[in-house]
Amino acid sequence: MIARAFGSNSHALFLFGGIMKKLLKTILERVRKKPFSFQTFEDLYYMCKEAMKEDTDLGVKYLKLLSAEIEKAFRDSSLSEADVHKLYDLHKRVCYAAAKYDFDSYLLYVEWNRDPEKKFYPPRRKVLKQVVDALQELADDKLDLLAVSLPPGSGKTTLAIFYLTWLGGKIPNDPMLTGSHSNSFVRGVYDECLRIMDKNGDYLWYEVFPDIQVTNTNAKDCRIDLDKRQRFETLEFTSIGTGNAGLYRAATLLYCDDLVSGIEVALSKERLDKLWETYTTDLRQRKIGDHCKELHIATRWSVHDVIGRLEREYGDNDRAKFIVVPALDENDESNFDYAYGVGFTTRFYHEQRNIMDDVSWRALYMNEPIEREGLVYAQDELRRYFELPSEDPDAIIGICDTKDKGADYAFLPVAYVYGQDYYIHDCVCDNGLPNIVDARLTEILVRDKVKSCRFESNSAGRRVAEKIQEEVKKKGGITHITTKFTTANKETKIIVNSAWVKEHCLFKDASLYQKKSDYGKMMDMLCSYTVAGKNKHDDVPDGMAMLAEYAQSLSGQKVEVFKRPW
Repeated sequence: MIARAFGSNSHALFLFGGIMKKLLKTILERVRKKPFSFQTFEDLYYMCKEAMKEDTDLGVKYLKLLSAEIEKAFRDSSLSEADVHKLYDLHKRVCYAAAKYDFDSYLLYVEWNRDPEKKFYPPRRKVLKQVVDALQELADDKLDLLAVSLPPGSGKTTLAIFYLTWLGGKIPNDPMLTGSHSNSFVRGVYDECLRIMDKNGDYLWYEVFPDIQVTNTNAKDCRIDLDKRQRFETLEFTSIGTGNAGLYRAATLLYCDDLVSGIEVALSKERLDKLWETYTTDLRQRKIGDHCKELHIATRWSVHDVIGRLEREYGDNDRAKFIVVPALDENDESNFDYAYGVGFTTRFYHEQRNIMDDVSWRALYMNEPIEREGLVYAQDELRRYFELPSEDPDAIIGICDTKDKGADYAFLPVAYVYGQDYYIHDCVCDNGLPNIVDARLTEILVRDKVKSCRFESNSAGRRVAEKIQEEVKKKGGITHITTKFTTANKETKIIVNSAWVKEHCLFKDASLYQKKSDYGKMMDMLCSYTVAGKNKHDDVPDGMAMLAEYAQSLSGQKVEVFKRPW
């Protein structure tokens, strides 16, 4: 209607775009106002449809905003039953209009007719939306590489299957290649794609893409062709290492799912090296053109797996994204306790953690791969204690590795000294706001009556040390703070001092602290530091190396009585 009045002149269309944006914004503002008016909601829907005729992105943007407002309106208890029914119907129309262009809308629409308790996406949407948004960025050419690491059973592969069917409907005449560790896995993905695209099935894929048909299938080789017949089919599936030269191509997407078959491969550096070589020569070489995207979805087993090596190569590239969602959040609660009982409760994850060794738990469920052979501090190597000796300590000392920037942690362990033994009885391990962390550093020094504490003076360390010293004095503390500038290589310092820490330091028994406490964070970071791969945090092992050096410098001093020379 409006577009026709402007004709095809580019300047006129520019004016049309400006007017349309103002109209959409105005109607959206009315939608957000109360009292509720269904007609205003529907007016915005029709204006979005009109906008899409000339500017698809603009129309889809406001359809998404309208969808969000409809979802909010459903929570309004004052709505009549008739209004709820009308909104429900409108929401379906909105999702349908956007489904071909917006992956989130596609996921909602394609399952619209399914029983609520059987739907995959709606109960998982709150957690998986961040992955869906990243997949949208991949489709919109904002990313070239996306890697997603989630625990087993969280829905990552099913989400990717829906993504394949969406891209296949959008771009049916360019091939996509899926690779995994086994034939049985790729056959399962092949079957599920066909089930979603079945016109007589539970899904509405054929309504989103009414002009696209499944033109050929090959169950033996796991191939699905959409629209026109072609040499390289729309959806191709293969297991890695089966010899793919000349048989497969990937122009739209190369999707790799769980290339590591299990713990036997993960524990072998040689087998992981071979897997990387096979991926680069057997799968990645199947990509054609400059616009083929890569999607990797896997449970993380090792820092040397394919995702780990890709992250080392592309981690700083703004065209690559690496998403990690652990089983438990920062409060030790489940991230995957979905509706309708399809997820995993906090209790389930806690039980899993209790029966598994720490390294396997963290790799499989927390997606924090650790190399056993590269650990500097293994849990069973550390000395533990239940309570301090009954006599007074010889000294109470500490060190402080101050927070630098970003996700760095401020780390201050307090050691109670008994002869050659150093009981690590208290600590601050915090990456919070500087003012809050500084207050906590002051508090621990006063509370534990620390006599002497060395601060690392790198970066802002000296300024923090001066501030803490002043605050300790104000609170009546006895701590004498010194500073030292460190120039040694951090990794070297950690490794050469680890033997002293293992021999002389005692840590609380695990039953005496919570995993999410400062002490628990300290132990996690200490026992996950590896020389075999990239470390997310090294503040704690670096701090313990500082403590080792400080303690040895104090014990090396001697007091002698001598005659006055004058």
